[in-house]
Amino acid sequence: MADPFEVRMRFTALLTHLNAAVTSSQKAANYALKYREMDEDLHSCILEQLERSSMNNRANIMYFIEHLCDVAQREGHAEYVRMIKRDILRVVDAVAPEDGSGAANVKVIRRVLNGLQLKGVLGSNMVTEIEECLKERDTSPSHHAVLSPAAEHHSHDLASLDPSSNRKATGPGTAASTASITTPQTLSKATSMPSKVDKKQAEQRIEEDRERHKRLREEIWAVDATDDGEAEYQKLLDETSDLCEDDFLLMQEEHEERRACAQEAMAEELALQIEEARLQKETMGVTKEAKNSKVG
Repeated sequence: MADPFEVRMRFTALLTHLNAAVTSSQKAANYALKYREMDEDLHSCILEQLERSSMNNRANIMYFIEHLCDVAQREGHAEYVRMIKRDILRVVDAVAPEDGSGAANVKVIRRVLNGLQLKGVLGSNMVTEIEECLKERDTSPSHHAVLSPAAEHHSHDLASLDPSSNRKATGPGTAASTASITTPQTLSKATSMPSKVDKKQAEQRIEEDRERHKRLREEIWAVDATDDGEAEYQKLLDETSDLCEDDFLLMQEEHEERRACAQEAMAEELALQIEEARLQKETMGVTKEAKNSKVG
């Protein structure tokens, strides 16, 4: 039996190096299924990496979760699916926190949730509930109107340092109230301080999204190899509209065009045969004249 600590370390390394390539997710999912007897420990590794990694890697892990559930269902190991379903709210909170720092990952979460719903991992009620929570997180921290406790404390500190907010009032009982006044300028300073995104991480995210969109287009055109064409034929039949008068007119026009093209081709063929016969006759005449000249 493999060492549990070594298994955790290797699985953690696989999660850390996830990218947009399908092979990276397949490798990590196959490793998790290989050591399925340690599924609880490996699931805890997923949650730990979601809370520790960068926002880009959290998005990659979110896509990996969908792939893991797909492989686990195919292999008949429902424990991974059960644990993902149990901790899906914790996963969503880690990928797109409430402070808005993971606003770029909201689309990723929605896409994965739709995939998990189609695979039967999550119910429609659960997905709808999470969608309601995501509506409030689809903005950056600078667009949040409600301050967190830390931001409120910071705004009060700024207000205490602002001379314009600490002017002494002449009226009685106003000394205590003026000390806690927060001006609109200090409020905007506290709220409009978004975290800077590293340029390298931004470029990496752009490349990974481009790779995923490319793979998505490929999946749209993919055809099941085990299908004999009946499903594709039925799809085309369902998408085709019923015949109407315009269709018959179009067919009549196409028939006339094909007939005209056939007549033109026959005329060209006949003209070519006549030209070949004329050239052959002239050649025979020249040959006969040459023989008569030799005899004379």
